[in-house]
Amino acid sequence: MPIKISDSLPARAVLEQEHIFVMTEYRALHQDIRPLKICILNLMPTKIVTETQLLRCLANTPLQIEVDLLQTKSHVSTHTPEDHLLSFYQTFDDVKDRFYDGMIITGAPVEHLAFEEVEYWEELCRIMEWTKTNVQSVFHICWAAQAALYYHYGVKKYPLAKKLSGIFTHQMRTPKSRLFRGFDDTFLAPHSRHTEVRAEDIEKIEALKIMSVSDEAGVHIVCDQDGRQFFVTGHSEYDAETIRLEYERDLQKGLNPDIPKHYFPDDDPTKAPKNMWRSHAHLLYTNWLNYFVYQTTPYDIEASHAPTFSKTEHAE
Repeated sequence: MPIKISDSLPARAVLEQEHIFVMTEYRALHQDIRPLKICILNLMPTKIVTETQLLRCLANTPLQIEVDLLQTKSHVSTHTPEDHLLSFYQTFDDVKDRFYDGMIITGAPVEHLAFEEVEYWEELCRIMEWTKTNVQSVFHICWAAQAALYYHYGVKKYPLAKKLSGIFTHQMRTPKSRLFRGFDDTFLAPHSRHTEVRAEDIEKIEALKIMSVSDEAGVHIVCDQDGRQFFVTGHSEYDAETIRLEYERDLQKGLNPDIPKHYFPDDDPTKAPKNMWRSHAHLLYTNWLNYFVYQTTPYDIEASHAPTFSKTEHAE
């Protein structure tokens, strides 16, 4: 089954060229099926790139998905054309009375700031509080994972001596979890961040469980006990070229970045990187959608007034 997107969304052409099954709004209206309603709060400055990456991962499933794109009202992106934002994005005020089966909150390039200093922090807090009653399961990425751990559980973030950038090997701490169905014993995932959360802080919180870690990159995936919240510090959705583009951007800014680890062949930036994490990225999103969204969400989410959860479908 396809992912339902707006007829004119730029991601449509990219995904169709990759033979990913997408469905336009017109065609979807003629099908008698209740699609999963997914909201993406896109905090990244390059919104078109990020939305395409996420839609690519969400489309690799037999479920039909209807996506709403959300931006903050208190900060408007200057790196995305205004007509694109007006055509395809809504704000929290537009959706606050709706219910969603799932939600993704992306990372953002604001790690150098304390959470309370971020321009849209108060708005983000209202959204994160709203997810407790209006969203079945939330998937937080990178900075959003750190922000949500801080907001919901008081987990601190710590600055790294150098930017963590590259492709890293991870191990599962909860290999029997449905989130890891089909995973290899070890798997690769990209990281690109200046801060970290620490295992010793998370392990003090009974409501949280560390699901996967990396010897080099540290904590990777954390979840709550019911599978309602996932906190992912990496970027499995990244394309092969994403880290290269970030590295070149940092070079142009005179930041003197280290060469991303385990990314360029022979650590040579003149050689094209290869995507070695794509299969696990698709599995990660497919398993989240299937086991923690589709199999736990009520059929009529609006009539239910608030999400209900099956204790048998928790993170284990």
